[in-house]
This record gives sequence, structure tokens and C-alpha cells, in this order.
Amino acid sequence: MKQIPLTPAVEDFLEAILALAPDGTPVRSIDVSSQLGISRAAVSKALANLVQAGLIEHTPYGSIQLTESGLARAHVITQSHQMLKRFLIEILGLDETTAEQDACRLEHVISDETRQQWLHYIARTLPD
Repeated sequence: MKQIPLTPAVEDFLEAILALAPDGTPVRSIDVSSQLGISRAAVSKALANLVQAGLIEHTPYGSIQLTESGLARAHVITQSHQMLKRFLIEILGLDETTAEQDACRLEHVISDETRQQWLHYIARTLPD
């Protein structure tokens, strides 16, 4: 298994696959391409790297499915995104569009420690 850095682009792929199939069912590369707004060629190249990293299972011209480690990472990224967006809207009063864009940027740069502390803060501050 090849170790690849979890760049924002890699994390966006994992997040997109999870968004397309929250129940873990396989997805198609064309759906990932549409979700991310990138070419199918770019998706194919990224998928090969994700397979080598052990984050997805994919056969050429076949379906895509997150592995256990890919699913775990995708959940962390998605949870961070949702938490950050909620904080930006409900605490800072940003509009939804700005909050969405900023949450997408922030989710990739905060540490796991900061993420956990932020989650605890939001749980205490904002009722479900």
C-alpha cells in the first residue's frame, strides 16, 4: 500500500464519494466527476492513487467504493465540514454560501486536536 499525503484534493474525493453513497454502496466515476466538477480523466488519475493508498476499491470502468480506512477518513472530513459550517452560520452569523466555501477550506487545515475541541465547544454551545 502506497502512502499518499491526504491533500485537500484527496480529502475532497473521499468526501464526494461518501456524499454520493452514505450507505456505502458503490458509485460511478462519472458521478464523482459531476460532484467535484472535474474531468473524468482527472478522476481516473486520482482514483488510481486512492486505490494504491488503500482508501478505495475500484476496477477500471467499474464502481468505486470506500475501504474501511477511506470511510473512516471520509466521515472525519464530512463531520468537520458540517461542524465548521454550522459554527460559521450560527455563531458568526455568516450567510450559507460564504459558510459553505469557508468550511470547505478550513476542514483541510485544522488539526485533529483543534477539530475535537471545536466539536466539544459546539456541542456545549449549540443545541441539536
